[in-house]
Amino acid sequence: MAAVRALRSCTRSFGRLASFRQVILCNRFLLVKSCKKQTHSVILEPLQLRSFRTACALNGQIVQFKLSDIGEGITEVTVKDWYVKEGDTVSQFDSICEVQSDKASVTITSRYDGVVRKLYYNVDDIALVGKPLVDIETDALKVVTTEEDVVETPAISQEHTHQEIKGHKTLATPAVRRLAMENNIKLSEVVGSGRDGRILKEDILNFLAKQTGAILPPSPQIEITPPPPKKEIHQPPQKDKAPSIPVSFTQPIAFSGKDVTEPLKGFHRAMVKTMTAALKIPHFGYCDEVDMTTLVTLREELKPVAESRGVRLSFMPFFLKAASLGLLQYPILNASVDENCQNITYKAAHNIGIAMDTQQGLIVPNVKNVQVRSIFEIAAELNRLQSLGSSGQLGAADLTGGTFTLSNIGSIGGTYAKPVILPPEVAIGAIGKLQVVPRFDSRGQVVKAQIVNISWSADHRIIDGATMSRFSNLWKYYLEKPSAMLLDLK
Repeated sequence: MAAVRALRSCTRSFGRLASFRQVILCNRFLLVKSCKKQTHSVILEPLQLRSFRTACALNGQIVQFKLSDIGEGITEVTVKDWYVKEGDTVSQFDSICEVQSDKASVTITSRYDGVVRKLYYNVDDIALVGKPLVDIETDALKVVTTEEDVVETPAISQEHTHQEIKGHKTLATPAVRRLAMENNIKLSEVVGSGRDGRILKEDILNFLAKQTGAILPPSPQIEITPPPPKKEIHQPPQKDKAPSIPVSFTQPIAFSGKDVTEPLKGFHRAMVKTMTAALKIPHFGYCDEVDMTTLVTLREELKPVAESRGVRLSFMPFFLKAASLGLLQYPILNASVDENCQNITYKAAHNIGIAMDTQQGLIVPNVKNVQVRSIFEIAAELNRLQSLGSSGQLGAADLTGGTFTLSNIGSIGGTYAKPVILPPEVAIGAIGKLQVVPRFDSRGQVVKAQIVNISWSADHRIIDGATMSRFSNLWKYYLEKPSAMLLDLK
């Protein structure tokens, strides 16, 4: 009976050990009955229980958070900023870092709850796709996953980054979230004043001021006091002296500056690839001028209306809409050709790109489906793209899929340009600055005119000069007589 009780005790031990899913080796007891006058003997035979494979450890598990493929054939990115440091506690959907490829900036978020144990890269280092990004120590009792299943969350490349807080999605950019994290502010407690309830930087600062009772100081102004006037000292007149000859330097000027060599990264590296491919295309140019006098008056009337709806109205929405109406008549300008120029694809959507000059370099986001948008909707989308572009938060969806491009070089200066086509597109336009110049009206009188110059470049393999000229004339007609666009708007 003692042996039977021992067997039952061992069986209960097996159950407890198996609950931890570990490999258990134990002995099986066989009770052999002997004759009446013989003693009981116990024969021990080994038995191995079935093992359960797991990635959990009793004291926590170190997960290698690898950089996954973010699409578009990207194999490496530049680490622009870390939102965490070693020893920080992270939760699911928390931002870990911001990386920049040659196409867009994306934010990497966490899939796990745990503690950051190691950062594999410094700021401005090149991170490779498929290689570890950070190590996260997770709770073994909560995370049960095989090693093959440990992957990182996909990179976010939309307008905002959504943060899940108790079932409520809070709209905020990574910079705003970082500001809130540094000041221990929960985004769920902040009321956003941006579009669709988006939390802006000003909302965080106002919330912080209310919590601390502080008043945000205005920007300091430096007063420059003029020096006291010098007293006039009357000196006796002196005789004219011969002009002195400057003495040459007897010693050379010491200069300690050094040349700096650094690799091309991000958008600069993308420009090398794009422009190298673009210069294989035989370009031809076409230039003209547009009288914007009527459109200038119309815009001044519509600006207060647009601002009352929270949208800044520039001339660019009119340029884009006029171009889209022209592309409906000349669809070959909204096409693309394959690498060997054997096939041409006519694009149904008018995804018109706008060249932007940012701190990261030249980028060309595009407004999707201009053919079905109103001028006000185009203006609102341009405001969104410009805001994200200035903060370096444009996603891959905003930077890809373009079919036609306009570059407003006049916002910086200059009248004419020679724009370079962005393959696989076949045409591009560069808009010069707005100038007030004299012109003759229909009665031969000299009048003040608001003139903008336009420079077109087209792929001469499939587009001839006559087609480009007719398209430009139609585009010019819509801008010089904006009321004519009402007839073709849909």
